Amino acid sequence: MMLLTFVVLLTAAVPSALASGTTGTSDSKKLVLGTSADFAPYEFHKVINGKDEIVGFDIAIAKEIAADLGVELVIEDMGFDGLLPALQSGRVDIVISGMTPTEDRKKSIDFSDTYYKSKQVIMVRNEDKDKYPTMAELENEKIGAQKGSIQETIGQKIPGAKLTSLDKISDIVLQLQTKRINAAIVEDTVAAGYLDDMIGLAPAVPDEEQVAAAIGIRKGNTELLNAVNGTLERLKSENKIDQMVTEASQLMADREVKSPNIFEVFWQYKSFYATGVGYTLLLSALGVIFGVIIGLIICMFRMHDMAILRWIGTAYVEVIRGTPMLVQLMIIYYGLSLTFGINFSALQAGIITLSINSGAYLAEIFRAGIQGVDRGQLEAARSLGMDRAAAMRFIILPQAFKAVLPAIGNEFVTIIKESSIISVIGMVDIMYQASVVKNITYQGMNPFLIAAAIYFVLTFILSKLLGRLERKLSASDRR
Repeated sequence: MMLLTFVVLLTAAVPSALASGTTGTSDSKKLVLGTSADFAPYEFHKVINGKDEIVGFDIAIAKEIAADLGVELVIEDMGFDGLLPALQSGRVDIVISGMTPTEDRKKSIDFSDTYYKSKQVIMVRNEDKDKYPTMAELENEKIGAQKGSIQETIGQKIPGAKLTSLDKISDIVLQLQTKRINAAIVEDTVAAGYLDDMIGLAPAVPDEEQVAAAIGIRKGNTELLNAVNGTLERLKSENKIDQMVTEASQLMADREVKSPNIFEVFWQYKSFYATGVGYTLLLSALGVIFGVIIGLIICMFRMHDMAILRWIGTAYVEVIRGTPMLVQLMIIYYGLSLTFGINFSALQAGIITLSINSGAYLAEIFRAGIQGVDRGQLEAARSLGMDRAAAMRFIILPQAFKAVLPAIGNEFVTIIKESSIISVIGMVDIMYQASVVKNITYQGMNPFLIAAAIYFVLTFILSKLLGRLERKLSASDRR
């Protein structure tokens, strides 16, 4: 409870872009949109006047909806398969991401009227165009599709196909370029943004009819549903949606032909990485602080004379160490919201996850350090009149801390690297920004090499600082 309170207080001033979704409609001051901004020309990142913006005809429609409601539009960028949980948990008010209103999805959320229709195509390397004249040739092939999409469903129906499902279209294209898959199922409108000298379209076309796109809305929110349908009806009558599609396609096509080298990419998008470094350091610093507090408490529990406290401490360590951090993040970010209505922002969920995860490992590190101190030290302190708490604070813990400082340093370095996991829920850390730069530049390696270099610099500096502290503390041990 103390951890949750501190995290909420410390992150109260987080920008609105990281805030949880609102639940109202016209009574709210904000309309929170959930989208996966790698689906050009529906929604995608674009640098305009030196500033990163999420654009596309889906975004243009969302702005019209917000304008009709008289509210501010807030955009939450996340993985496509995380959109439905975000909508169900109330983190976002609407989902616009070229989403098809399938019967399975209708069981979980409501959909607006359709606003756009497209057909499916098979994207291949140009050298393989003639290999796939019909869908029959795709049987037993390696195929890629976006996770949780209608294209994934089409791929699952192809006999013997080895399907690779990923969150981002750009990652699927990268798989195609590197020959990890031989074909990708994509919407024709989206495929247009990736066609070049290397990537083209196969003659094979899925049998499915045109696929409709609609806006997802939380079940039972009829007021917002009616408002959205009203805006869509107005846009259709004014022929504005076709105009939005044309403008978004032109904006998508307006990209650099020249492929910048790694240094040019870094310099051009240095502000992106600077923002990512700031949030990564904030996540890591608070994760370390609260992790140390939790670790000390759990350590004391594990070494306490009361059996119930020892059991609690042991259970905490075993459960946290025995489950992946990504699972813990999903439970805290989505599970608590869906089950108990507790909505943490991406930053808050990230700090809590890092804290409870590192706390389990630090607890064992502290326990090893304390048990490594001669028991006679505690007995001598007690014989001098100190109670157990004072003896631990002034005699045992200082010696234990010095002994386990290298292990603590390793855990700090690990926290900085593992904070990259938080990017999956839309936290704008280094890894998230690298993905944004990748989507903007259409480069699959340079943005992540830059991210790797930044992580290395951060961890290297931290390692040197901890080494200096270790040498300073051990100066008195020299004879």
